[in-house]
Amino acid sequence: KADLLTKNLAFVFLNGETYIIAKNEVLPLGFSISSSSDGRRAPSGFVSGGQTGADRAGLDVAIRYDFPHEGWCPKGRKAEDGRIGGQYRLKETPSAGYLQRTEWNARDSDGTVVFTLARTISGGSRRTIQFVEKHRKPWIHIFSGTYQPAEDLQKFVQLHGIRRLNIAGSRESKEPGIYRWATNILESAFFWSEHHPTSFGGPGEG
Repeated sequence: KADLLTKNLAFVFLNGETYIIAKNEVLPLGFSISSSSDGRRAPSGFVSGGQTGADRAGLDVAIRYDFPHEGWCPKGRKAEDGRIGGQYRLKETPSAGYLQRTEWNARDSDGTVVFTLARTISGGSRRTIQFVEKHRKPWIHIFSGTYQPAEDLQKFVQLHGIRRLNIAGSRESKEPGIYRWATNILESAFFWSEHHPTSFGGPGEG
């Protein structure tokens, strides 16, 4: 049955829309995916909680490339390095704790990427995944051993038709260096031409 279905189905991307062709009928699949300036599939905005590390990488990349961003942060705009700056377009939750903002960002986005340097997910990142699964949203874990992290992230966004991508993962104090590492992956995945102005193609192309 799987072979029969595969032979009779085809997916087509046209003008940002995804269609499925079945028995000579063209049917919209029900979602669209925006493209970055160099034609790569990209979400239409980032969601983040504003913590140091992976969260902050998503916000700073968005601001650097004039890309939409939003999200929930704890009451008082709390983060481990002090009050979250006003340049980040975040709304405060009623709670000053981290769990509410973690769940609300998972709930209000279309999918989540969790960045960790370690292969094993723990602490707040584990809670993020629990909330994502509670709200039946897709997620992907990118860690330092991921072979092609930018390409995997692109495929994840394209496969699930993600418009609002939740950027989550370890804080900087837990995994020093994760901010810069996550920044490079996000830039390579969705802003290749701006990040590499003298290069042709994109990650994985050559």
